[in-house]
Amino acid sequence: MPEQELIVPEIYHKQRLDKVLVALVEEFSRSRLQQLIEEGYVLLNDEETKANAKVLTGDVITLDVPENEAMALLPEAMDLDILYEDHDLIVLNKPKGLVVHPGAGNWEHTLVNGLLAHCTDLSGINGIARPGIVHRIDKDTSGCLVVAKNDIAHQRLSDQLQDHSLKRTYVALVHGVMPHNTGRIEAPIGRDKTDRQKMAVTSANAKAAVTHFTVLERFDKYTLVECRLETGRTHQIRVHFQYIGFPVVGDPKYAPKTTPDTQGQCLHAKAVEFIHPTSGQKMRYEAPLPEPFQKALDTVRQGNTL
Repeated sequence: MPEQELIVPEIYHKQRLDKVLVALVEEFSRSRLQQLIEEGYVLLNDEETKANAKVLTGDVITLDVPENEAMALLPEAMDLDILYEDHDLIVLNKPKGLVVHPGAGNWEHTLVNGLLAHCTDLSGINGIARPGIVHRIDKDTSGCLVVAKNDIAHQRLSDQLQDHSLKRTYVALVHGVMPHNTGRIEAPIGRDKTDRQKMAVTSANAKAAVTHFTVLERFDKYTLVECRLETGRTHQIRVHFQYIGFPVVGDPKYAPKTTPDTQGQCLHAKAVEFIHPTSGQKMRYEAPLPEPFQKALDTVRQGNTL
């Protein structure tokens, strides 16, 4: 769909952006339009905004829907490192470099394509582009991911994500020697105004974000930390640790340009813990560090610089 520019008529003065879009654009549901707003595909007077923003007469709304929106997803056979599977869910160890679900310009070679080849009973709550996906991790982050195989399991796992009973633990190797043994980073995250591919700590069009951390080991120039997410914003751990001056080693977006070559960022979703949506049993699974991360860690443990 080509980019559209819409001028707010007087009858919609001081109404919510998402409601106005529903009236002006018939092709999409309100929930889909809210998603497009959240992902930055809707601008109000050339600025990213929120679904509940009040519009004024004469305001300019720009709608730029990503291409291939309606493309059917194709199953692709791939080796999946499955840690656990039953009739309700799959827990797997996602490798670094694999995108979790399709998006604009990227409808093939994702984890979802592999899941569709592995099984046909994925939940449909998140629509055709994200079947079964309860939560995400970045393309270049490895580790534990939970996938739902039916809508009831998906909803119950999503509820746990909201009330923090679904717990995600990460480990990261960061630049610098952190002085505190534990800490809590609370800083809102939104899209970077100068680079749409990056996120940043900002007060403009941002969402609350909280990361808890514990220092596991200190080295000459680096620190190994364990992180627990209270919220799940895009690039949250990477952005938060850059913000406090300890960027993740190997991060191509947020670490210094002189960052060492560790074959990607040293950030790994180590463990996931949740209540089984049917049995009520407490479940916990761990994924081992990928080889490049382990190699970098062994190097600094030996007193060497990466």
